[in-house]
Amino acid sequence: MAAFTEGTPCWVDAQLPDLEAGKRFYGELFGWTYSGKSADHGPYPHYTDALRDGKPVAALAAKSDGRMPTTWGVYFATGDATDTARRIRDAGGQVITTPTPVDGLGTTVLAADPAGAVFGLWQKGERDGFALRGAPGSFCWTEVYTRDKDAVDAFYQRVFGFQGTPLPDDAVDYLMWSPAGTEPGEDTAIAGRSVITEAFPVEMPGHFLVYFAVDDTDASVERATRLGGRVTAPPFDIPYGRMAVLTDDQGAAFAVLAEPAPGRTPGHAPEQQPEHPEEPSGADPAAP
Repeated sequence: MAAFTEGTPCWVDAQLPDLEAGKRFYGELFGWTYSGKSADHGPYPHYTDALRDGKPVAALAAKSDGRMPTTWGVYFATGDATDTARRIRDAGGQVITTPTPVDGLGTTVLAADPAGAVFGLWQKGERDGFALRGAPGSFCWTEVYTRDKDAVDAFYQRVFGFQGTPLPDDAVDYLMWSPAGTEPGEDTAIAGRSVITEAFPVEMPGHFLVYFAVDDTDASVERATRLGGRVTAPPFDIPYGRMAVLTDDQGAAFAVLAEPAPGRTPGHAPEQQPEHPEEPSGADPAAP
């Protein structure tokens, strides 16, 4: 797999109260297996790589503090974590953890945008990030939900150089982000921005939603509910495939998307998602 360009999503992980339960849930849902040993990265014990077809696609970690949110978090690639952290501050965001080396694998930063959505940075060392993406059981998309689109759009443009393209459906306030130096549009989009409207609960904070590719959305939803998960947006069709929004059996929210057309990206998540929001999505400073 080619190296990740600046600002491209390159890793995801989940912080869970019960790591072993999480391994069982996602193992049965996505066919994940796990690395033979787990590592302790700072305050996050038992940080465990999830594998699909033997390739790292995500990680699960045991929360060391019950007050931490139970979430999926996303990391964006950077060539210089220290410089990107500076740009985050200058653009009005918050740097939660300073650049931290991780066992020679790379360097990570935890940050938040001006509206409070939490995300991570990853500067590669021995590991670029995902070894598989876009295939069933692996990451395929992410989008940020915000109440302050003007501040957030300007922030990600300044920090990563993202260029926004509205969806053809102008009834939906959604931007597809393309990396700096590319021709903006569906073919180059790597993430998106949606707006938290009145259809969402008033207590919902800014957050990222992580999508995983699946073979069959309806079958995945049935399997997730059988495993103790919950449906927050039932399966429905969008121009880029068939999707649904779920929470796992511990409350971490994520989306599934079946067979997006080649070279296309998913659209927006539905306005009913989620029924009962969890804490803001947070990336793990332990990184990939």
